[in-house]
Amino acid sequence: MGKIKLLFSKFDTPLELKTAPEIKAGFPSTADDYKLDAIDFNRDMIRHPESTFYGRVYGDSMINAGIADGDIAVIDRLEEAKDGDIIVAFVNNEFTIKYLDLTHKEEGYIELRPANDAFLPIRVDLHDDFRVWGVVVWTIRNCKH
Repeated sequence: MGKIKLLFSKFDTPLELKTAPEIKAGFPSTADDYKLDAIDFNRDMIRHPESTFYGRVYGDSMINAGIADGDIAVIDRLEEAKDGDIIVAFVNNEFTIKYLDLTHKEEGYIELRPANDAFLPIRVDLHDDFRVWGVVVWTIRNCKH
């Protein structure tokens, strides 16, 4: 499954955290390079705090996009959905998280594509109750289980 349970929590409380020094994926840097700045999630990561929500992801249909079961999706409802975006869609009374594929729009349908070959795309046409609920702008994962 690739469903999402919306938690309807807004990012409206300032949360300022100290950042670690620049983290390189190559050779380690010297200790002299260490400096600490602060990141405020609302200021630095959230463009539209009044319309940004988070939802918990259930299932593994987006695993090859780096979104796993239990991850938290940060969803911006003001962001305009474009072809290829990861979106939260409301389709026939269910929320789902998928890639938006608009390549068949002129043929009268669109597809919501999973990022896992074990799942089929969801074809959406005029007969379906469909809305783009929001665009996924970040994901949060607990790396320590």
